[in-house]
Amino acid sequence: MEISVSKSELLRELTATQGVVERKTTIPILSNFLFEAADDKLSITATDLDLSLRTSCSAKVKKEGACTIPARKLYDYVKLLPDADISIRLLENHWVNIRAGRSNTKMVGMARSNFPSLPAFPNAGIVKIPVSVLQTMISKTIFAISNEESRYTLNGALMVLKAESITMVATDGHRLAHIETNENFGKIGEMKTLVPKKAMAELNSLLQNTDADVIEFAKDESTLFFRIGQRLLTSRQLTGQFPNFEAVLPKDNNKSVTVRRDEFSNAIQRVAQFADERSGAIRVRLEKNELKVSSSSTEAGESEDSIDTAFTGDPLTIGFNSAYLLDFLKAADSEDVRLELKDPQSAGQLRPDDNEQYKYLYIVMLMRI
Repeated sequence: MEISVSKSELLRELTATQGVVERKTTIPILSNFLFEAADDKLSITATDLDLSLRTSCSAKVKKEGACTIPARKLYDYVKLLPDADISIRLLENHWVNIRAGRSNTKMVGMARSNFPSLPAFPNAGIVKIPVSVLQTMISKTIFAISNEESRYTLNGALMVLKAESITMVATDGHRLAHIETNENFGKIGEMKTLVPKKAMAELNSLLQNTDADVIEFAKDESTLFFRIGQRLLTSRQLTGQFPNFEAVLPKDNNKSVTVRRDEFSNAIQRVAQFADERSGAIRVRLEKNELKVSSSSTEAGESEDSIDTAFTGDPLTIGFNSAYLLDFLKAADSEDVRLELKDPQSAGQLRPDDNEQYKYLYIVMLMRI
């Protein structure tokens, strides 16, 4: 294999693959990129066996072929090279020669045959999802995905595609984020897919750095495929039954108050400084025309903040995990948010007060304090 490629193009694609490359692995080949050169194109693949990304850039191919190169070392080295064409040539015993300007380096590669083979994009069952829609849905749910490996089916978000809508739901058992919007997908049956958290994070990064308007989504028995422009992200599917989320959506939260999002967020951040470090618990008290946020701990002291509201109902005090509230307030990009409650024993519900396109709900379990 022998090619010449522009530094800026190569670096752009190497940067896109960094989240997929396995850093600490007992399988050395997974720390390498697979480079394949043919038809004036360089294809670059990275995988950790659960997740893989295949991308490409234009190149002058003098000799077709393939090689593997240590991913992190190559990325760090290419970043330091001058802005010029880079020549990459495969030598004997899997060594790779890299030249750029007056820099000349040889890196130790591994046999191409050791690199795992990856599934091909299916020919049927492809659904086109607008990039902006999927990006919005991921950003508003990913933080609610569980990090506990024992809760396997909660380690991803549920994506539900129907002919006229798309829904995404994530929960860790203590809070639940639910977003839905109308979208015309043509004649498709209902598709329910569990998307792992790492795939969601990688997808989010790719969606933020693309000029494409749509993403092509498909799946087979074990793999999810997301094609964004010339990049193809594949992920092993999560198997198992996602909880019946519709059963936990509050039906009769009859006390509601609307507050400025930034005011509420700032008040919580100030008060949370004095909350118990382990639980992060704060009190939210609704009174006539006022919402009070307070916390206390024997180690740090106590703090209270208040916000003017139009609330006229009976007083109510409830406990929340402050971090859970802040996660939602950061993700909700509306000026006002609505807090809906029933009583001190029932889950609270938050929603943006002014979004027409998306139906976005956030359910938070209450804390006893």
